[in-house]
Parts: sequence; structure tokens; C-alpha cells
Amino acid sequence: MGFKTQIRFLHKWLGLISGLIVFIVCITGCIFCFHDEIKDITRKEWRLVEPQNKPFLMPSVLQEKAKEIVPKNKISMTAYYGKNRSAIVYTYSDTENLYLYFNPYSGQYLKTENPETDFFIIVEYIHLYLLLPDYIGKHIIGGATIIFILLLISGIIQWWPKRKSDIKRSFTVKWSAKWRRVNYDWHNTSGFYIALIALTLAITGLTFTYEWVGDGIYKTFNFGGDKAAETKIPVIDTTKFESNSITAVDRAFIQTMKLQPKAEMFFVMIPQQKGDIISTGAYPHTLRYDHQSNYYFHPNDGKLIQSDPYHSKTLGLQVVEMNYGIHTGQILDLPGKIIAFTVSLIASALPVTGFVIWFGRRKKSKNKK
Repeated sequence: MGFKTQIRFLHKWLGLISGLIVFIVCITGCIFCFHDEIKDITRKEWRLVEPQNKPFLMPSVLQEKAKEIVPKNKISMTAYYGKNRSAIVYTYSDTENLYLYFNPYSGQYLKTENPETDFFIIVEYIHLYLLLPDYIGKHIIGGATIIFILLLISGIIQWWPKRKSDIKRSFTVKWSAKWRRVNYDWHNTSGFYIALIALTLAITGLTFTYEWVGDGIYKTFNFGGDKAAETKIPVIDTTKFESNSITAVDRAFIQTMKLQPKAEMFFVMIPQQKGDIISTGAYPHTLRYDHQSNYYFHPNDGKLIQSDPYHSKTLGLQVVEMNYGIHTGQILDLPGKIIAFTVSLIASALPVTGFVIWFGRRKKSKNKK
């Protein structure tokens, strides 16, 4: 059995094993690509606000309003998504998580959202876990993603033209041929054209399943190093810890805005138990989660303990933190999302066209017999 024959055999069976899961992952990725844009159109009443020439309300004010609405829930985070967007107070209890939307200037309550019933969150959970328990679903998705990477590589190896005269034929679809030939050409050529971006999307997707992938990216760009050491959260003396101070949270937010005056998006993580600190983040662009700066404050007095602005982070950590933006195309704004959507859509068709090729050959083989 020759090398290409072995590759073809491997490609066929790996495709049959993983095809359905690859299709589900790719098609849900397509749907999720433009979730922010779609929600801005369909939910603008509580996602968008009129920008005003005044500062945002302090986190403590919004948290108090949230406690009045859901008194039994604990608050984990307050986030400000931009001058023309509502602020969200994230709450949780033993039975549910709720997101409360407020006007960041007036404090007007706008909406309570349950992520478990949100269409796009459900799509995201399918994409990440197939709606299975995460410790099971993520490994099924991770395994299928690794197989998809092998399929892209093996597909290019067996597709690569042997002779110069075959190059033109290999890079085009013969639309005038019968539909089976068109299907065959489309499977090969579309797989080749999207291969590089599809590999990027697959590898960045693996970081959500396997921590070692993110560690590998970190070490690749840093030529070594320890990601855990660089991202280690500072520890405070818990013997002096009294209680979470609302004033401390507000001070932390004010200092973060002063340290990042050009940032458009902020979050403030609220201490949940003894020993926890206040952590904040700032992003230069609305609804983009790359180029983040992080700060850590004492929960009693809001004193700055540790500062990790974007420019001080190593290249490896900067790339790792860009992972979500790269995976969704968000890092290039709308053009990037269009690219991610198109590549995911074409990739979702590969298992279908591949199955048609296999089924056709199988049927043809039976007829000959």
C-alpha cells in the first residue's frame, strides 16, 4: 500500500468517525459569529443607550440596584461595555445565573437575562460541549477538532497534484461536469483554499478544551517561560481581612479608568470569599476582548496591589489573550467575522461532500460486484 493510499484510507475513516461532530461545531460557529450584531438589532432596547457627556455610575450603585431586584443572588461582576451600551451586573445563586442590564449613566433598570435560555448561549454551549456535561462534551469536541486538523493535513497531501499539468485542474471546480464530479472538485478545492484559516480556527478552538494548547502557544511565542507564573493572581494577608468594602470596589474602578483613560470597556470582579481580591480589566475597544490590561486591588481599601497593563505583558501572553478574538474573527472587527463565518460555513460542508464521495464510491463498488 503506497503512501498516498494510506493517507486516503486514514482520511476516509477519520472523516467518517468525526464528520457529524465537525459539522455541528462548524455550523454553530457560523451562527455564533455575528451574535453581537444580531443582538444589537433584536435587543437594542436594553443593549444600547444614548451616550452622555458624564461619567458612569459607580459599580456599588448598580450593585445595590441589582440587589433590590434579585435580593437572594450574589454578585460576581459589574461590566461597562462602552459609552453607548448598557452596563451589566452579573449575579448568581445555587439555581441560576442572571444578567441585569442598567443604563450606566442614570442607573435605570432595563432587563434581566437568563443565559440558560438565551439562543446564542445555547448555540455556544453546543459548540463547546454539545450540551453535554462540560467534562464530557469538551473532550468529544476536542477529539473531533484534533481529527479535523489531521483531516485538513491529510486532505492536502492526497490532493496535491503530482504533475504540473494537473495544477490548474486541482485548483478549480469543473462546473460543467456531472454533479458527482462537481461535488468531488468542490470538496478538494474548498478544503485547500480554507486550510490555513481553518487550521488557525481549530488550534485556537482547542485552547478552550486543553490548557496545554494555550501553554504551548505561550511558550512558542516566548521561546519558553511559565504562563502560570506570569498570570498568577496576587495573594493578600487574610488575617487582616474584614469584609468586602463597597468603597474599595468603587476606588478600584476609578483607578482603573485613570490608568486606562482611552479604554472603552471595563469590568470589575467582586470578591466572593475571604482571601479574594478585587480584579479589574480594561479593553481599548468595545466588544473586543484582546489587548486587555488587568489590575488587582485590596478588598478593604481598594489599594492597588499589582498592575498588569497590556504593554508590560510578554508576547506569549498577549497572543494567548488574543485567542478568543482570533478564533471568532473579532480581532479584525467585521471583516474578520466575515472571514471566520465564511471559512466555518465552507468547513461545515466538507463532511457532507466527503460523505457523498464515500457513499458514491461504495455504491459504485457494490454495483460492480
